[in-house]
Amino acid sequence: MLYDCSQLAERERGIAAAIEAVGRGDLVVMPTDTIYGIGADAFKSWSVTALNNAKGRSAAVPVLVGSRHTLDGLVFGLPQAARDLVDAFWPGPLTIVVEHAPSLQWDLGSTDGTVAVRMPLHPIALEVLRETGPMAVSSANKVGQPLPQTAEEARDQLGYAVSVYLSTPADLDNVTSTIVDVTENRVRAVRIGGLSMDQLREVVPEIEEPI
Repeated sequence: MLYDCSQLAERERGIAAAIEAVGRGDLVVMPTDTIYGIGADAFKSWSVTALNNAKGRSAAVPVLVGSRHTLDGLVFGLPQAARDLVDAFWPGPLTIVVEHAPSLQWDLGSTDGTVAVRMPLHPIALEVLRETGPMAVSSANKVGQPLPQTAEEARDQLGYAVSVYLSTPADLDNVTSTIVDVTENRVRAVRIGGLSMDQLREVVPEIEEPI
């Protein structure tokens, strides 16, 4: 089912339907500040597997959260540099790779005890995430296919594998997030996307460039 979130009543129905779908273990597509994402409950391993199957791959899946405070419940420990980056750039196009708490019962793929986490700057995504809790989210396209510019384009690729599509008329940035790894007692940029190295170094001067 596709919901046009430019209409207030349909937006409310769509968000409620997405929250219910994630609770059941179904997949949803929703806008983030960067791209349309396909998402699932991060703590339902079969849902994460379904997400990868819908995309036609098998890979580790990053996690989106609805608040900064959620991060503290997911990590083993958060270095000061990571806190500084989160304070500066969340919500926004920053993904941080951290060691997750060993007590967490989830299976996001082969991550060696780490997880990539981001808080998106989009009201629809945040509304959903604040109700569902952490979601495993990846770009809403099949492997080898272009990133969808609209929810309709995402539906053309993913079809009935997804229960709920949330559509917005607003333009998305259509850029990937910048990824920073704060594990292994150092801070290293893994991928440059929506944030530049100069922006990162204004907060953490010692950050290493991507290899």
